[in-house]
Amino acid sequence: MKILVCISKTPDTTAKIAFADNNTKFAADGVQWIINPYDEWYALVRAIELKEADPSTVIHLVTVGGADCDPIIRKALALGGDEAIRVNADSHDSFYIALQIADIAKKGSYDLVFTGKETIDYNGSSVGGMVAELLEMPYVSLATKFTLIGSEAEIVREIEGGEETDKVALPLVVSCQKGMAEQRIPNMKGIMGARSKPLNVVEPVAADTLTSIASFDLPPAKASVKLVSPDTPEELVRLLHEEAKVI
Repeated sequence: MKILVCISKTPDTTAKIAFADNNTKFAADGVQWIINPYDEWYALVRAIELKEADPSTVIHLVTVGGADCDPIIRKALALGGDEAIRVNADSHDSFYIALQIADIAKKGSYDLVFTGKETIDYNGSSVGGMVAELLEMPYVSLATKFTLIGSEAEIVREIEGGEETDKVALPLVVSCQKGMAEQRIPNMKGIMGARSKPLNVVEPVAADTLTSIASFDLPPAKASVKLVSPDTPEELVRLLHEEAKVI
């Protein structure tokens, strides 16, 4: 079985967010970059677990980005990917990215495409569905469990107020979230081995960019806090009634 895992580079969750060029670009100076957690902890690790159950399984990684993505890809290879492909393009347009991934998937004839449910920077949740449509494959989103039985997958996914269990024949595309697997840390053998694993850089296929970023805005600053002495509960009541208007 061949599995393609989609990998994205995102800022560390502790990074200070700022914007440049009149709020049209993310200010990347001093930012620590990581593998998008949904891609790493759930999509990639679940693929690794499938390979551990069936050593004939091959795991390829794909990302769309510039050379600054290479360290991220190498970490994913250290975790357990066999080979990586980087499409040499810098775009934040979901359709453009999905089309590049779909082109790689078509050429590789993969049985299974795993994505994270979303990236933690843009929270778009759109690439997986687009890839599935472009590949004309079934798509199951928000998967929390994935079991492979022969050429059929049994997938548990979240729905409003509960869970849904789907049975789908391969090939298919699945977006993964918490519950699919447990986070792993690369060991020294994996880190050393990742240096020699193939990282193939390919040029993007021609595609239109359908969206562009007009501007970014930070959330409004939090309002100041008024402290009320515990000896004056009537003042608290007055503030809640007259200013907050919640009672």
